[in-house]
Amino acid sequence: MCQFAEMMTRAPAALRAQHLETLRLHGLSDRDILDAVEVIAYFNYINRVADALGIDPEPEMQKAYERWKSGSDAS
Repeated sequence: MCQFAEMMTRAPAALRAQHLETLRLHGLSDRDILDAVEVIAYFNYINRVADALGIDPEPEMQKAYERWKSGSDAS
């Protein structure tokens, strides 16, 4: 699911039926997949809105935001 979410975020046009089938093979129903797609899309949308408006992240997300901003993927 995490790989699917990342792909949906970074390269949504590259998703194919095989990606959905992989999720099904891991036990997700079509409804589960739809729910996941809607949640992923919403988070992508709201993050872009917040970025465009210059909204600062919540205090509990500040460290992760700083890592992202610096380009570091290290946790």
